[in-house]
Amino acid sequence: MSKIPPQLQYTKTHEWIKKENEMLTIGITDHAQTMLGDLVYVELPELESNFEMGQECAVVESVKAAADIYCPVPGEIIEINDAVIENPQLINEDPYGKGWLVRVRPFDRQKPELLNADEYTKVVASEAH
Repeated sequence: MSKIPPQLQYTKTHEWIKKENEMLTIGITDHAQTMLGDLVYVELPELESNFEMGQECAVVESVKAAADIYCPVPGEIIEINDAVIENPQLINEDPYGKGWLVRVRPFDRQKPELLNADEYTKVVASEAH
C-alpha cells in the first residue's frame, strides 16, 4: 500500500498539495511514482508562469512512461525544485519531501476540489480493481 500522509491534500490525478502560509507545495504521490517506476526526466515550468486549475504544468518521465502533472489550483509558480531536474530519482526516494516539484502562490479566483487522505485512499483503491 502506498504512503498517504494524512496532513496533505490530493487530486484525483495523483498530485499532493501541502499548504504553507500563502504558498502551496506540489508533488506527485507515492502511488504515482510507484506506478511510473524509475524516473529519468523531469520538466518543470518557468518561474513566475501562471497556470489555471487542471492545466499541465510539468512532466515526469520514467523508463516505462511519461506523465503530465496538472496544477491543482490556479496560481503563479514561485519556486521550482532544481534538485529533481538534476536527480529525478529524488521523487522515487522521497516523494513527499525532497521530491517536491513546484511551489505555487494560488489565485483566489477559483476554489480547487482537493481530496483529503481518506478520499484519496479510496481513489487509489478503486484503481487497484
